Amino acid sequence: MTNKATGGSPERHHPSGDPVEKVRAFLRERGYPDSITFSHETIFTVDDASRAVGAPPAHILKSLVLLVDEAPLLALMSGINKVDARKVRSACSAKKVRMADPEYVYRWSGFQVGGVPPVGYPEEIPALLDEDLFLYSVVWAAAGSDHAFFPVSPEDLLKLTGGRKCPLRK
Repeated sequence: MTNKATGGSPERHHPSGDPVEKVRAFLRERGYPDSITFSHETIFTVDDASRAVGAPPAHILKSLVLLVDEAPLLALMSGINKVDARKVRSACSAKKVRMADPEYVYRWSGFQVGGVPPVGYPEEIPALLDEDLFLYSVVWAAAGSDHAFFPVSPEDLLKLTGGRKCPLRK
């Protein structure tokens, strides 16, 4: 897998500005409808998001930042699934895969864990979409904060991220 995101010092990547507006700008630039919704309730966890959105936990999108041979990669998962690092390693022909810690995610992307979106990063980042997402017509993604979200079809998510569909769940 070609990885266009660079590893190394995350400090140099941190963008400035409102994280939700970064997601909104990304979506607008690609002609995607501005369907970001704000909730007074948090969407920090899958269960929180399920209640706030009014959708089953399986329809909540988890956007996980992994470090694959020390370079960031997005694993996009159904809310009820856990990522299998061995499957990611195999899909990427990588030696090492680990979850990025929350501090790294924020320093690198400007997004806090609990509001990590599937789009709007400071540079193109490879994305793997768990095949289970395609069981649903719509999933609900964080839009840059733990109070903002948007609906997206898995097919649109595939196009927006330039990612690829593969088995990722444990």
